[in-house]
Amino acid sequence: MVGTLPVPADDPIDAAKVSAWMEANIPGAQGPVTLRKFKGGQSNPTYRVETPGQNYVLRRQPFGKLLPSAHAVDREYRLIAGLHPTGFPVPTPYGLCEDPQVIGAKFYLMGLVEGRNLWDGSLPNMAPAERTAIYNAMVDTLAALHNTDFVAAGLESYGKPGNYFARQVERWTKQYRASETEHMPEVERLIDWLPRTVPEQTRTSIVHGDYRIDNMIFHASDARVIAVLDWELSTLGDPLADFSYFLMNWVTQPEGRSGVMGLAGPETGIPTIEEMVARYCAATGRDGVPDLDWYFSYNLFRLTGIVQGIKKRIVDGTASSAQAAKTAERVPGLAAAAWHFAERAGATA
Repeated sequence: MVGTLPVPADDPIDAAKVSAWMEANIPGAQGPVTLRKFKGGQSNPTYRVETPGQNYVLRRQPFGKLLPSAHAVDREYRLIAGLHPTGFPVPTPYGLCEDPQVIGAKFYLMGLVEGRNLWDGSLPNMAPAERTAIYNAMVDTLAALHNTDFVAAGLESYGKPGNYFARQVERWTKQYRASETEHMPEVERLIDWLPRTVPEQTRTSIVHGDYRIDNMIFHASDARVIAVLDWELSTLGDPLADFSYFLMNWVTQPEGRSGVMGLAGPETGIPTIEEMVARYCAATGRDGVPDLDWYFSYNLFRLTGIVQGIKKRIVDGTASSAQAAKTAERVPGLAAAAWHFAERAGATA
C-alpha cells in the first residue's frame, strides 16, 4: 500500500489529456505529464503527477457505474478548498474537472505533500516519547478540525443540520443494499437496531469520516500532521463520529494498520484511550464523552457497508486496488464485530 507503481495497462487514464487540461486550467502548469499510480486509494484512484516544473496529485472517480453519492471527488475538492485558507493542514487545491469526458471520470488536482506516511499504529522502531507525540498530534489535529468555523470557511451548506447518525445509518443501509452480495444475519439485526437507538446530537462540526493514521502525512522529523488526506466521506455532522472512529484503534487488534488494542501504556508510549479522551475534551471544551459502545457498533456497521462496496466492485470488475480482494474478505468479521458492540450497548437478537 506504500508508494507508487507504473499505471497498469488496464487503466485507461490518458496522461496527454491530463496535461492538456492542466495547462488550460492551472496557472503555470506545463507538460508533459508523467503519471504513476499510488498503491493505496481503493475507493478513488490516486496518481502522482510529475511535470517539469512541479509535482501534483490527481484523484479521480472510478470508471464505470457508481453507487449513488459515492466517490464524490467534487465534494472532496470543495472541502479542501474551503479548509486550506483556514490553515488547517490539507494539500493546496489546484483545480477540479467535473466533465467526465476529459479523462473518463471527474477528477481534481492538489499539491503533492512530502513527508512521512505512517501505516502501522504501533509505530515500530519509535521511542515511547515519539509515539506519544505522534498520537497527541493526531488527536490535536482532529480537535482543530472540529473547532474549525465551517461557516467562515464557506462550508455551511456542506451537510444537512442535525440528525447526523440517523442520516448516516440510513445512507449506509442503502449503500449496503445496493452492493449486497449475500445474506448476513448480523447486518440485518444492525439495520433494525441502529436507527431505533440513535443518540442525541449536541454539536455540529466538519467530520472527516475516515480519520486514521494512514490518511495523514506527518512532518519528516517533527511529530506534526502536515496534511490530512482522503476527504471523500466528509460532511457536516456529529464530531463524536470522528472521535469514536479514531478511538476504535484501541479496541482493534494490532494488524499492521491502525489497531493498538493491548499496546497502550508507558512502556510503549502509546497513550491510553482515557488519555486521548481527556486531551480531546480539553481541546474542544467537552466535559466528557458518552458510553462508546453504540458509536463503535455504528462505525463498524459503516465500515461493513464501505467494504461491501469494495466487494461488489470486485464482482463487477471495477475495483481499483490490488488490495481490494484482501480487504473484501473482512466483511463478515466487521459485521460480527459491529453486532458484538451492539450487544454491549443493549441490543438483543
